[in-house]
Amino acid sequence: MPGISVHRVTKYDPADRDENGWYVGPLDSGCDEGPVEAAYLEVVAAFARAAGVEWLTVRDPELSGVVHFGTGPVLAGHGLRGLFAEPAGFHDGARVDLATAIELVRVMLRESGAWCLLEAEERFFVHVGQDQYLYIGTAGPVGPGVARARELGLFPEPQAGSPYAPRPDGSTPEPPADEGYWARLRLAVAAGEVHLLEERFVANSSRWHRLTPGTVDAVRAGLAPRSRLAARRDPLTADPDAVLGPLDPADCHHVLREYADGRLAACWLDPEDRAESAEALAGVRRLAVLVHDDSDPRFTAVLPDPDGVVRVRGGDA
Repeated sequence: MPGISVHRVTKYDPADRDENGWYVGPLDSGCDEGPVEAAYLEVVAAFARAAGVEWLTVRDPELSGVVHFGTGPVLAGHGLRGLFAEPAGFHDGARVDLATAIELVRVMLRESGAWCLLEAEERFFVHVGQDQYLYIGTAGPVGPGVARARELGLFPEPQAGSPYAPRPDGSTPEPPADEGYWARLRLAVAAGEVHLLEERFVANSSRWHRLTPGTVDAVRAGLAPRSRLAARRDPLTADPDAVLGPLDPADCHHVLREYADGRLAACWLDPEDRAESAEALAGVRRLAVLVHDDSDPRFTAVLPDPDGVVRVRGGDA
């Protein structure tokens, strides 16, 4: 972002870094969930108040997937319970007030299972990295935030930029799920060519919807903004042995489940963990192992914003 001053704010004294900039002091890299965490949050608030920022936008959101790199366990609901009115409220482009943004920073500092970038147009951002590294960029005055960080025992250091800042990836822009997309999808559903729609509204998480000629419009109305969409034929089978028997027990597998009430859900299954697999498959009437390149390429698209512009940044969700 041009005109933005960036500071890295940490609990690590620069005097305890080696010649390569690595911290070699006595502090561990975990979150204390106490006064140090509170200091980080107060510094975010101080920088935001100085910039006049009251609302921020969630960008590039992620939830922990099959691999979690945090120092602690993933919390139920990925630490987001109570912050959004519905599970899909945590999506790219969601606007949150400063108080909610600060709670999201807390979730990320604790490595609870959710991560995102927080931005206020071209004038402010907050990026939380691993090991309690916080990057704050602002077009407003930096003095109040820097002073508050020092008062609270943290170390604000000017930086050329944030290592988490999005960069052009050179990928081809993804097609929009525009009116033409939905017209083609309706025809394909009526012809029995596709049956399911995967809605990926955040990285490492998705919702699944069954499509019939009478449900396409209702499914469309309930999708989270900026979701990536992929339509598929129905791969589900009622014979679990045929699905699970050939699986390599050394690998985790992405499994789609259909319950007796018709609800669809996907999860990662470890064939070696029999207890966890039995729990995940309880009440399932049909299932399938998902292959990520078997969606119909004609119906892989991204929901545009109301003005028709696709603003989701490149990368997998």
